[in-house]
Amino acid sequence: MPEPLVIVNTSPLLYLYQAGYLALLKQLYGKVITPMAVKKELDAGQQQGIQVPDLSQLEWLKVVTAQSSALVPVVTDLGAGETEVLALCLENPNSLMILDDQLARRMANIYQLKYTGTLGVLIKAKQAGYLESIAPVITKFQSLGMWLSANIMSEVLNLAGEAD
Repeated sequence: MPEPLVIVNTSPLLYLYQAGYLALLKQLYGKVITPMAVKKELDAGQQQGIQVPDLSQLEWLKVVTAQSSALVPVVTDLGAGETEVLALCLENPNSLMILDDQLARRMANIYQLKYTGTLGVLIKAKQAGYLESIAPVITKFQSLGMWLSANIMSEVLNLAGEAD
């Protein structure tokens, strides 16, 4: 059953797009939203020559503006994208955030908000039958710059039923 509202941050969009798996978001969640700050981060990345998705071409993804990012306390190390994702989730408490940032996850825990990350999307995609194996996708993410500790790798592969 799809989540009431799914809010995605910059890094999951980038990794899934660059690895060729962005469509998993549509397959798993139907419609997805992202805040304007994420669009601005992607636009800035594109200007630097980074391969980013063209959000205007994704009919299942809507760019929205948070009503008040003031809902999230000022945390200097939290980026604009994370701040607006958290604000949108606070405005829509039954929603699911897809974000990888550890500080944003700590804030989500404080507010008791639901979240998953890019790797959680892969696990869900495998469970739903969209992926046979997540290990090669994770290897692709790592080649794109995603850093993962040995513990995280082990835990994720175990959750996906791919542990050695």
